[in-house]
Order: sequence, then C-alpha cells, then structure tokens
Amino acid sequence: MLIDPNAPFFRHLWVRILCVVLPLAWAVFELIMGSPFWMILFGASGLYLGYQLFFCRDAD
Repeated sequence: MLIDPNAPFFRHLWVRILCVVLPLAWAVFELIMGSPFWMILFGASGLYLGYQLFFCRDAD
C-alpha cells in the first residue's frame, strides 16, 4: 500500500476527489500534448488513488 486511505488528511470528500481528479486531468493534458509515457504514469496513479481512496477506505 503506497498511501494510507484512512489517514486524517483524506477524511474530507473534497480532498479525496481532488487527489483523484488532478492526476487524471494531467493525464488528459499529457495525452493532448503527445506524451504517452507520462499519460500512462499519471493515469495509472489517478486510477490507483481512486481505488484506494474510495474502495479500500474504511467506513466512517
């Protein structure tokens, strides 16, 4: 596990959404700019964060 989804930092929903949306948005930017390596890297990190922060998180 690279991040702790139950850390107090991720308690607020807006923080979790922002942590997922920003890397995915940057992946789209990299795709538009023609950099497939960086697109895959940021896209994978956004998907990983989404999985960890929304599916592996303990219920409040």
